[in-house]
Amino acid sequence: MTTRTLPLIALAAALALPGQAFAKAGDVQFKLLATYVAPDGKISDVKTDLIGLPAGTQTKADDNVTPTVAIEYFVSDAISLETIAGVTQHDVDGRGALDGATLVSNAKIVPATLTLKYHFGKDGGVRPYVGAGPSYFIFIDEKPGATTRALGATRQKMGDKLGAALQAGIDIPLGGKGLALSIDAKRYFLRPTATWYAGGTEVLKTRHKLDPWVISTGVAFRF
Repeated sequence: MTTRTLPLIALAAALALPGQAFAKAGDVQFKLLATYVAPDGKISDVKTDLIGLPAGTQTKADDNVTPTVAIEYFVSDAISLETIAGVTQHDVDGRGALDGATLVSNAKIVPATLTLKYHFGKDGGVRPYVGAGPSYFIFIDEKPGATTRALGATRQKMGDKLGAALQAGIDIPLGGKGLALSIDAKRYFLRPTATWYAGGTEVLKTRHKLDPWVISTGVAFRF
């Protein structure tokens, strides 16, 4: 099973389960989640290269697990707005000619995201949903990796980037007190740039296909 099939399986299973109404207009729901972040990170374009990357160089961002919080407001029984809060940290490592090399170290990302969600099964306690919306990735405190430092880079910066997110998931009530188990999958689409400097001189600039899968599970509290 892959992360691509998880949302579809959850949706199909949930649509078959009857029950009582779970949320109504005006409700607020908080979610405390453990989140697995699996970015791509490959180079899609090299804009500047004054340090001489070897031919065939490619990159991959590593995966991470981090806590996140989601806050959701129900505009109607079936429609809600949700935003998430969290910070995830990643290295960017070389592939191909630089396999195993570290190019970016400890890049922290704040994935500011707002999704509009539609919830199915308004007569059912189990509520599958789909959603979509904009995201703005803010990069904090990133540094050049050991390999790019050896090639002459002294500073590194990832450019903040506007992107989009698609979402699918399911909320499963645990009793009748507004408590639920939540499973959520998002796929982000964005192409940030990474720039390395030697002193004040730009020596390397690349564009990357980040496009992370973000899979979360945890508990939800509805008020």
